[in-house]
Amino acid sequence: MNREKQPAIRGHCLCGACAFELTGASNWVGHCHCESCRRATASPFTTWIGQQNGSWKFIGEEPVDYESSPGNTRGFCGKCGSPIFYRSARFPNETHFYAALLDHPADIEPRAHFHADEMLSWIHLSDSLPYE
Repeated sequence: MNREKQPAIRGHCLCGACAFELTGASNWVGHCHCESCRRATASPFTTWIGQQNGSWKFIGEEPVDYESSPGNTRGFCGKCGSPIFYRSARFPNETHFYAALLDHPADIEPRAHFHADEMLSWIHLSDSLPYE
């Protein structure tokens, strides 16, 4: 979905204390299969929205930062522990938000799979999205 002229979309953690608002078009939307994302979410893969810095804002409480590895920061709610975002020195102008936290996650459409070489062997996908 091209959100360039769409209204802002919002998302929030499990308890609702940490929330965010995304405006304008996202840079990309995709599924990540890397081990670190699996461990951060306790799921076989996660879906991200890459959002240009300056086109999002936190609403409510600020998430707690955790440096998961050098140059990589993950944010989570300090009350309920829900993961909220990911930032990396490799992508200095964007922040990645978890699509599953959106108020209406069906409004976005993933375009690719990332780190498919780390995909779990028992995952069998039937979509036709490219592996990047």
